[in-house]
Parts: sequence; C-alpha cells; structure tokens
Amino acid sequence: MLSESECKQIVCLIKKEVVPAIGCTEPIAVSLCVAKATEILGEFPDKIKVLLSANILKNAMGVGIPGTKMVGLPIAIALGALIGKSEYGLQVLKDLKPADVEDGKKYIAEKRIEIGLKENIEDNLYIEVLCQKDNEESIAVIKGTHTNFSYLAKNGNILSSEGNNSIKKDENDDIILSFSKVYDFAITAPIENIHFILQAAEVNRTASKLSAQGSYGHNVAKTMTGTLGKQIFGDSMLSHMMAYTAAACDARMDGAMIPVMSNSGSGNQGITATLPVLTYAEDTDCSEENLIRALILSHLTVVYIKQKLGRLSALCGCVAAATGASCGITYLMGGDYNQITFAVKNMVGNITGMICDGAKPSCALKISSGVSTAVLSAIMAIEHKVVSSLEGIVDDDVDKTIENLTSIGAVGMQETDKLVLKIMTSK
Repeated sequence: MLSESECKQIVCLIKKEVVPAIGCTEPIAVSLCVAKATEILGEFPDKIKVLLSANILKNAMGVGIPGTKMVGLPIAIALGALIGKSEYGLQVLKDLKPADVEDGKKYIAEKRIEIGLKENIEDNLYIEVLCQKDNEESIAVIKGTHTNFSYLAKNGNILSSEGNNSIKKDENDDIILSFSKVYDFAITAPIENIHFILQAAEVNRTASKLSAQGSYGHNVAKTMTGTLGKQIFGDSMLSHMMAYTAAACDARMDGAMIPVMSNSGSGNQGITATLPVLTYAEDTDCSEENLIRALILSHLTVVYIKQKLGRLSALCGCVAAATGASCGITYLMGGDYNQITFAVKNMVGNITGMICDGAKPSCALKISSGVSTAVLSAIMAIEHKVVSSLEGIVDDDVDKTIENLTSIGAVGMQETDKLVLKIMTSK
C-alpha cells in the first residue's frame, strides 16, 4: 500500500511529465532555449549559434514546425528569437502570426544562424544556444529534459547552473517507481486526486478531431477510414483506436498549430498513451472512474519506462507509449494485476527494437503499429496468454522485463543511433 506522501509525489510527477506541447518537442525545445537566451541578451541577436546532441538533431530534421508550413531547425531557431516566450514552456511559439514566419525566413536568408553537433557529451538531450549582438552575448543550455535550463549566462557572468546549485533538483526526480507501485496508485488513488488526467484526454481528443478536418502528413488516419481502408480494417473498435490516434500524430508531425498533451517530453507518447484508451472506453461505454484509472495507469507506465530508458534513445517512443496504452486497455477489459503484467510482457515480446529515425510525418505509421500491437497484447492477456520467460528478453518478473527492454534501447542500440543519424545526414 502506498503512503500518502508517495501518492502526493506521484501526482506531482504525473503533472510534471504530462503537459501541453505545440509541435514536436525537440525543435520546440530548441526554440525555447533560443527564446531564453534572447531574453537574457535583452535584445534581438545578430547571430545565433546552436549546438545539439545527436538525438535532438535527429528528431528536429524532418518534422513540421507549427504554423509555418516549414520543416526543420532554422525556422524554429529564428522564431524562438523573434517571438518566443520562455514562460510558455513547450508552447513557446503559441503567439505566432503569419508575418512572423516571413520575418523568420528573412533572418534565415541573412545566414545569421549556425547549427552544429555538440561533441563529447554524455547527455542524449542537450541544447546549447549562444546569442550575440555587438559586444554582448548570452548562453542558455537545456539538458536532461526538454525544459530544464541547466546553465544560463550573460557576458561571462553565470546567472544559474546545476553545478553551483542555483538550479535545484526537483524532489520528484528521486521517486523510485516499480510496476506494482504504478498499478497500486492507478487503482487505489482517490479519484478526486487523479481526475485531472481527463484534461489530457480532452486536449488529445480535440487534436484528433481537428486533424480530421484537414489534410496532414501522410493522412494515415484518413487512409484507414477511407474506402479501401474500411474494406480491409472494417468499422471496428480496432480501426477506431488506430485511426483516432494516428490522426493526432498526422497533424502534429505536419506542423499543425494544435496543442497536444505530451508524456515525458514527447507529444506522440502522450497521444499514444491517451487516445487508444479513450477510444476503447467510449466504444464500450465504461464509467468515468474506470477511464480515469485506465488513463493514469497508461500514462504512469510510460513515465516509469521512460525513467529507465531516458528521454531520447534509438528506441521509438511508441514502444513505451503503446505499452502504457495496452495496460490501460487491459484494465478496461477487466484485467487484474497479473493480466496487466501479461500485457507488458506481450508488448516487449513483440515490438521491442522499433528504431527511432527522427520525428517526421511517418511517425503516424509507427504509432498505428503500436496501437494494433497494444490491442492484441491486451486481448491475449485477458485470455491468460503471455510470452514466457523462455522466450527472448521477457522475464518472469515484469520489472526485469521492462529493464531488459530499456537496456536494449539505452545501451544496446547506441551504435544503431549513430548509424541512423549518419544515414539521415548523408542523404
């Protein structure tokens, strides 16, 4: 049984990790860092130099920037300086107007922006911005998480840094989760303490519906619900879950100015942890309380996996997010703790190894695969069918199974990550 203190810490943790974001979080985090450096400088910079970790570079190369109809880092950097407000966090560009995009294009054309790879760093998530104007300069560094400013300076004077303890460590960073804690919290927490998760459902539902009104990315959702798609997939619970989830990703990766509720720094993870669970709940007319608990179970499972995996890795985020969704769906199907652990093991036995080759419109395809796998894993779990410890990397212990998954993603696939980036930057 969780203590009252642990419950409060977990609520704070979820609220910290499940937050609104507009646009793909990697280029948006770069915009945020540029906005902060510009604010420190106190005036619009003549030049901006940006150094990034390989994972940030990979995830920012091919994705649409909200409200611009443009792709990639230069426009994200220019707009961060022009109109970005760091107080908005991952909604840093929410004040964007069409005229700002034209100003951004001009700034890019004047070749004021320099982008490079930061060498010899351990962090997969690292953004360093140097802004210059005449003899003035400012530096801002984001490290570890998408909104964590680890270093701020102006003209050589350090304003704050993790090294001198002027930026305090969040007390929730010390929470050690286990799968049993995740489950116990989701099932037993007072409903009024976790009711807030419905906001994530509403935000992501709205994003999906707005996407259906336009044409975005590869139109994965509309392909599934089109004439041929309906002939193959039918008008079923599964097709609803896949299309509803893919729709939000279609729009987001194409740069639609639509906010989504993210999880652990990723909008696609937030979408995938939310919409399959919500769609199943609506199609089965489940109670609001069961929906809330299923959403909490899904999102907190993702947070737990990402704590072990890290923010960015060579492993596609939909593996973690779809595993969370499978847990939530299994709960809504009436599954108990053991059956929900079966769902985790079935997921790990299936889509482990899906690579992340950057944020881009085709992420909607991967999310669709994750959702279909989540549903199949849940059905098998309910029928007491589970990938055993005699097979592959699955262990009898669910926490060890998750650890095996995250070890492969964080450690085993490091060379894969380097090769993926080399291929992407050599095209």
